[in-house]
Amino acid sequence: MNRRHFLKASALATSLYSGLSLASDTPAKKTKPVFVLVHGSFQGGWAWQDVKAILQARGYCVYTPTCTGCGERVHLSQPDVGLNTHIDDIANVIKFEELDNIILAGHSYSGLTITGVADRYRDKIKHLVYFDALIPREGVMSGVMRDPVTGELPASWLKYAEKFEDGYKMNFWASYPAKMLVPESETEIIARLKRLITTHPVRQWTDVLTLENGGWQGLPRSYIHCVGQTYHKSSERMVAPAREPGWNFLEMNIPRNGMMTHPKLLADTFEQIALS
Repeated sequence: MNRRHFLKASALATSLYSGLSLASDTPAKKTKPVFVLVHGSFQGGWAWQDVKAILQARGYCVYTPTCTGCGERVHLSQPDVGLNTHIDDIANVIKFEELDNIILAGHSYSGLTITGVADRYRDKIKHLVYFDALIPREGVMSGVMRDPVTGELPASWLKYAEKFEDGYKMNFWASYPAKMLVPESETEIIARLKRLITTHPVRQWTDVLTLENGGWQGLPRSYIHCVGQTYHKSSERMVAPAREPGWNFLEMNIPRNGMMTHPKLLADTFEQIALS
């Protein structure tokens, strides 16, 4: 190829590349909500894998970060890893990926985490989703209820803590059966849980959440209550505020880890929330 032909070919390639870039960055794609799905205790981003795949197939951008000391980041577990660490983990995904128009969902005790994240990035949150999760509010700002006068942890918790590894890593299998997450009939999922569940940093539960901007107050928010959970159903302590005005309260006949047993149903629900 001579120089003139090479320059013409280069110009054509540049034109085609520019056209493709513009076509892939349409206004519709820019305005589509982004999902950030936060895992619950003892788990990791892997727990959202099937829901993520379904939403991505529908054209959504989906992030499923794993918090420090959990999942594939379990090797980073340290005594000082706590609630603020996990809030930083998720907040930094939003910051460095430059996300906006976010559907921020949290499972179980990550209700604490997503509330802290929403407090920092209120202007970037389109909707908060508490998936069978703890809703923090006055008097319930941590995963463990302390004595309101002394601030001490209850004796029942101290007894529970005797099973922790190295004094700070909570061990799921030392305290709970698999049916805490899914029915015993879900043998394949249980086998996967046994492969992937890790210890969990205790301070994510015991640290007290502090808010400067109201947390979930004033933001669009939904609560998904997993009423299909038959073993140790989530307590009213976790759910109660979502029964009040201002919440979109949904009951779903799925177990606690419904993202694994009913991924399409949950993806459909998330999409409905995103489009509302």
